[in-house]
Formats: sequence, structure tokens, C-alpha cells
Amino acid sequence: MTISTGDSVTIEYTARTGDGTIFDTSRQSIATKAGLTETQPDREYEAFTFEVGGGMVIEGLDEALIGLEEGARSTVTVSPKRAYGEWKQSRVREYDADNVEIAGGTIEKGSRVKSDDGTVAKITHAGPDTVRVDHNNPLAGNTVQFEVEIVSVTTA
Repeated sequence: MTISTGDSVTIEYTARTGDGTIFDTSRQSIATKAGLTETQPDREYEAFTFEVGGGMVIEGLDEALIGLEEGARSTVTVSPKRAYGEWKQSRVREYDADNVEIAGGTIEKGSRVKSDDGTVAKITHAGPDTVRVDHNNPLAGNTVQFEVEIVSVTTA
């Protein structure tokens, strides 16, 4: 049976940036080798189940699964536009330093802040008067590659 929009699929995966850096995986052994378990010690690494076309994964991966079958293995390369978006200068904003707060942290270059919409942004400049915050996704502008194994498929 081939995967169609609306089907529930369970996959094992490893995701890399264009330079080969692993930034996400469902496999504990790969996460350990890549150092991900050190930065995310409470995360459970396990197969991921989602509805194809339901918006739970990036568009390029979602579309690449259509037509694959249970048990298939595939390497999928996704352009920035169909992954985490292009990096945009317009998403870098300056704020009055008095209006930026970090819960339990210090306002300094490299710190992460939570935006009003719940997304996490990175401080790229922290001066006495202004703070510059990059609201782009950390993976924006990157071509990403997924190694995917289709563990199971349940038709809609």
C-alpha cells in the first residue's frame, strides 16, 4: 500500500543540514553520537507518527512521503522554501533594551528569547540602548536532508 494524503504514518528519521550536521533524529544511538542527547537530556527518541498532509512536518518532507510504501527507505532533500523558509532580514528587529525581558536569564548576544507568538528568537546584538533579535527559524535558509524509513502506514 502506498502512502496518500490523510494516511497515518510512523517513520524513523535522521535530519541533517546541507553541511551534514545532524539536527534531529528519532534514533537514540544517532542522537548520542551527534551530541543531541546532551542538549536535550529529557527528550525521548522514538519513531514519529503523524498524518500525511496534516501540517505536522515540513511541507517538503510531507510531500516526499506520498507514494512510498511501508518498509521503504528514502533520502529526501528539501529546499529552504519547502523546509524552514528563507532567511529574511525583515525578521531581524531592533528593540529598546528596556522593553526586552528574558525569564531567568541575561540579555546578551546568543541568548534566546520567547516572542509574543510563542516562537523562540535569538539575540544577535545586546547594547545598552538597543537589542537586535533574529526571529528567523534557526534552520531558515538551509537545505535539509532526511533519511527516512517508513515503519508503518494506516490508510485514512
